[in-house]
Amino acid sequence: MTPKPSLLSPILVACALLLPAAGRAAGETDAIVLAWPARQPQRDAALEAKVEAALKTLTLRQKIGQMTQPEIRAVTPAEVREYAIGTVLNGGGGWPGENRAATPAQWRALSEEFQAAALQATPGIPLLWGTDAVHGHNNVRGATLFPHNIALGATRNADLVRDIGRATARAVRASGLHWAFAPTLAVVQDVRWGRTYESFGADPALVKRLGTAAVEGLQDGLKDGRGVLATAKHYIADGGTRRGIDQGLARTTPQELASIHGAGYLGALDAGVLTVMASFSSWTDTANYVEHGKMHGNKTLMTGVLKERLGFDGLIVSDWDGVGQVPGCKDEDCPQAINAGIDVVMVPFKWKAFHENTVRAVEQGRITMARIDDAVRRILRVKFSIAMQPAVPATVEALQARDLARRAVRESLVLLKHKPGLLPLKPSARVLVVGAAADSLAHQSGGWSVTWQGRDTSNVDYPQGTSLLAALRQRLGDAQVTFDADGSQSDPSRFDAVIAVLAEAPYAEGEGDIRATESLRHSARYPQDAAVLQRVAGRGAPVVTLLYSGRPLYVNDLANKSDAFIAAWQPGTEGAGLTDVLVAPAAGQAWPGFTGRLSFPWPAGPCQFSSHESKPWWPVGGGLSGKEAKAGTQRLPEPADPKPMCPL
Repeated sequence: MTPKPSLLSPILVACALLLPAAGRAAGETDAIVLAWPARQPQRDAALEAKVEAALKTLTLRQKIGQMTQPEIRAVTPAEVREYAIGTVLNGGGGWPGENRAATPAQWRALSEEFQAAALQATPGIPLLWGTDAVHGHNNVRGATLFPHNIALGATRNADLVRDIGRATARAVRASGLHWAFAPTLAVVQDVRWGRTYESFGADPALVKRLGTAAVEGLQDGLKDGRGVLATAKHYIADGGTRRGIDQGLARTTPQELASIHGAGYLGALDAGVLTVMASFSSWTDTANYVEHGKMHGNKTLMTGVLKERLGFDGLIVSDWDGVGQVPGCKDEDCPQAINAGIDVVMVPFKWKAFHENTVRAVEQGRITMARIDDAVRRILRVKFSIAMQPAVPATVEALQARDLARRAVRESLVLLKHKPGLLPLKPSARVLVVGAAADSLAHQSGGWSVTWQGRDTSNVDYPQGTSLLAALRQRLGDAQVTFDADGSQSDPSRFDAVIAVLAEAPYAEGEGDIRATESLRHSARYPQDAAVLQRVAGRGAPVVTLLYSGRPLYVNDLANKSDAFIAAWQPGTEGAGLTDVLVAPAAGQAWPGFTGRLSFPWPAGPCQFSSHESKPWWPVGGGLSGKEAKAGTQRLPEPADPKPMCPL
């Protein structure tokens, strides 16, 4: 008997709708995975046997302890022992005993206490301590701070980046730590993003080359106590969010995701990176119109692509409470993120509740034991790949790499405007220095410097650092250098040159974002800098302007008041690297000139946010050497509105 059409039609319609949808979902997943090249993991049989033997000794609670990462301010050595905690971290502004002046020996002492407790809980299985060492060992007072990645991108020097990685690893090891949450491999698409300075540039090939070098440098000597674990972050497309919104939404095709945002990860994997950090951001597949949501919950990308297609055998760590952003989750309870592929959960302060909730989720079948065992295997594999005993003394000297940092500063400076013959200044020059940032190591270093945001610091927090003002006095002599912070107390005509230092205030992560409708015009955001320059420009002495910034900015009005204009980025603690190029060397020595070249376009308009701007003032690769017979000194167009609003 044939069913009536009225009864059959809804069923047929439902099937007609569901089957193509399922086919599209499977096809889309395949397209995402196949956009990446296939790689095979390289496993060591002896290491794998050690991992399996250790895994068998652990109870469920101990396995969850290995996956739990508290912050040092929220966990004690006794709790590490009780819960079999496998990793800890210190956030920006987290120091032993909450003492920002803690010495390397004090850092190491706490590390050894944690380590001893961990080995008591799980004999033979050590503890890892991770830290955001993103431009040197930047949480520790007295460490050399290098220029941020945007400046290193301007050097285009992979050997230099590799050496900085080695020096950073040495400093981290000196304090008894094992794991650097670096490098950032973002390919930034919109420079309004407050983390633009953590990127090497807008070119995926450059990010891949320098990111590879950074991993190689950090992990050099990993098995003999000199190197540290590197972290490829933030996986993936953290630099591709719409309007540059931190933790925002990246909208790309699977092919763009792999070829643009994935380039650095392919290089890091080739370099043997052992840890990857998930991104706070979300992704929408614009080829198939599918919203994938938060990366911390994306099984296709973390497991299907990274672990299976790319053969990554190391561990994936979440970002700070990042699992709590996955729909249906809380910071302390998120089986979805673990099922998607997170192996170590960074849950800084709610870690006890997370531990209990995760044990319960396994017991209830919401997370399989197979997934837990896979995560712990990865953690053990990483732990057994690194020598835990540092081969570096716990001294302030071990934190230092001043000559290397000075070289990095020198090579990163980009000269955007120059009156022929002005630079270098003569060693006998008498100079007026204006701009409060000229004597501020906080402005010179930027975010992630001693503290998270980097702005609640003073020069006292950088005892080994040299500000530009101090470096000029060392180079020219105290009597030849006058400092007038706001430019109101001195007559510029009495000097051979004015050196003006303008600066963005330090910032990190979302607090550095330039919000919707706001422009890149530096003078609108920091009118005091424009006022300083106005007081000294055209008053009888040439003006050399340096801009400390974490991204390219619209500066036409400031460049028009300057005879030379230099993108100095955020150079770190070695101000002498600036004077190496500003002032002529001693007789018989060659002046290096300006070798830095832009890794992002420099905007010609206040709303030119794109990293691929077609009509910038200077393109990617742009910059002067300072040795040209002629240089661009033309007047640049300025908007009529001093505070332009940009369209959404």
